[in-house]
Amino acid sequence: MRAIWKGALTFGLVNVPVKVYSATEDHDVSLHQVHSKDGGRIRYQRICEIDGEVVPYQDIDKAYDDGDKTVVLTKEDFAALPAEKSREIDVVEFVPSDQVDLLTLDKAYYLEPDSASPKAYVLLRKTLEQTDRTAIVRFSLRQKTRLAALRVRGDVLVLQTLLWADEVREAAFPALDETVRISAKELELSASLVESFASDFDPSEFTDEYQEELRTLIDAKLEKGDALDTSETFGDHEEEDTGGEVIDLMEALRASVEKSRAAREGGAASVKKDDAPAKKPAAKKPMAKSSAAASSSKGDAKKSTAKKPAAKKTAKAS
Repeated sequence: MRAIWKGALTFGLVNVPVKVYSATEDHDVSLHQVHSKDGGRIRYQRICEIDGEVVPYQDIDKAYDDGDKTVVLTKEDFAALPAEKSREIDVVEFVPSDQVDLLTLDKAYYLEPDSASPKAYVLLRKTLEQTDRTAIVRFSLRQKTRLAALRVRGDVLVLQTLLWADEVREAAFPALDETVRISAKELELSASLVESFASDFDPSEFTDEYQEELRTLIDAKLEKGDALDTSETFGDHEEEDTGGEVIDLMEALRASVEKSRAAREGGAASVKKDDAPAKKPAAKKPMAKSSAAASSSKGDAKKSTAKKPAAKKTAKAS
């Protein structure tokens, strides 16, 4: 990984030099646009609307238009902003971790200690772990003042930028203002359905099906070209159209619980069958008896023979 920024975490008089790394990456297949008629690649150019010339990126500035006036802002103007010059990540407060709304979480970054001794880094990490608090920090990155949550992930401090309060929309849906009656039975069935799907979250168990199918399609196209029959690659799948269908909520819940229970029981039975130790052949027991009979006296054999008629009589009597 390559560091995208260097600075220092500061809280009180404590200063923790750090390097900042992007914690996530995109796994999508990279595609570009082409002309459907001849396959020619589509290119976008930055053209000045006054002289019609293509403008190199280094010659492009930004501007603000208030409707009456246009103000041009150069790279030097942006660099002169005091916040842009700051290389500090200032801790402004430590809050209970459950107070950070997941909706406000944005881009995540790893912080690496950037000093001869990582003691101050480890001290801050252990403090956050023991107090179960999240540090709210403020810093400037890429021409933006950012608010972020500083938390612990494993042995690493993670900086996760937060959306500003005015960047989160208010959810106002008239349908939710209506009074809805939920019966105890519906709630019970719904809770049973939740319980049937209860599990521990492991993100590695999930895959991006769309990207996997896209890669399969690309590989098949590379092999067969335009003659590719997608039905051979993926099969024919018809989507079930349930749009606008009014369903019985109780029946849907009941059927869902039964389906989930059957799936779980089927899976458990399969696991037990696979995990069960292989049974010894039943033929071994008769072999043991035969061996005992061979080593027994002739008198025992006569007793055994004498019992047979009694068994026949019992069978007749029944």
